[in-house]
Amino acid sequence: MLTQEIRTMSRSKIFYPIIILIFSVAALATSLFLYIYWYLAVSEGLNTVVKNFKLDKRQVLEPQTWIVILVLSILVGFIIICIIIIFVYNQKNLRLYRMQHNFINNFTHELKTPVTSLKLYLETFLKYQLSREEQEKYIGYMLQDAARLTGNISRILNLAQIEGKSYREESVITDLVELTRLFLQNNQHLFQDSEITIHNHSEKRVLYSIKLGLYEILLMNLLTNAIKYNRSGKPTVDISFEHERSSLLIKFADNGIGIEKTNLKKIFKKFYQIGQPENMSAKGTGIGLYMADNIARIHKGRIRAESGGDGKGSVFTLILPYFSQ
Repeated sequence: MLTQEIRTMSRSKIFYPIIILIFSVAALATSLFLYIYWYLAVSEGLNTVVKNFKLDKRQVLEPQTWIVILVLSILVGFIIICIIIIFVYNQKNLRLYRMQHNFINNFTHELKTPVTSLKLYLETFLKYQLSREEQEKYIGYMLQDAARLTGNISRILNLAQIEGKSYREESVITDLVELTRLFLQNNQHLFQDSEITIHNHSEKRVLYSIKLGLYEILLMNLLTNAIKYNRSGKPTVDISFEHERSSLLIKFADNGIGIEKTNLKKIFKKFYQIGQPENMSAKGTGIGLYMADNIARIHKGRIRAESGGDGKGSVFTLILPYFSQ
């Protein structure tokens, strides 16, 4: 019942501005039509005066009539354009507000869940006398929750720095293939239930000037997305390094839930979320792919998303300018 009411309110927020827009444009167009009609009617009376007093018709009537009509048409047209611009801007703000609202709800959940879990484990320690084996098990769970909480906070801080262009880090020339392998090795505890493989088709070192911290954030966001939004028993991600003309292509191909064609470009917008997949408890914040796209742009590149649709997996390609030696 509550969901239905929210949807009704959401539709009404769109419906009312459209009605106002239609009536405003119709009112302006009608006003212009009536004014022109009235002016032409008055002009007929002026024609009679011109004939009676034998005045020059070109000096008395025609120039003023068409100048007024032209000026009015331009002004009304300008007003209509302004109304349409305001309407479009209002709709964009409304969509942004909804996305921010969803982000706040989901991110609050992401923060609250590990905190609640930590509190539960600490209360267990206080109430019961646990064996060393049980203590180690619960401590392991608490460390996982603490890492999850730290990761969520880090994403927000990194987002603020990236957007504010205050992320201070010097670029370093390094082998991206080896850097990616090292990242997977250092974070294998996060991907232990999945299969991630690296393919370097050229079998040569891929040296590139990269900001190490930002590249690791990009890898983390793309890989966690591929694993989180996955219905298969074992998530898989194939990372391949390829060269195409003057570009370096790093492809992340997964066996996840896939993306509908209409959403392929929208997913990189800030706070944008496709929706909660069926039979999945994973919740997103809508900033992971937005951050990855911004990181690509900082390195003069871009990210392209491809998918065959629902249940057919996705391929995210990081495209960077590259001139092989």
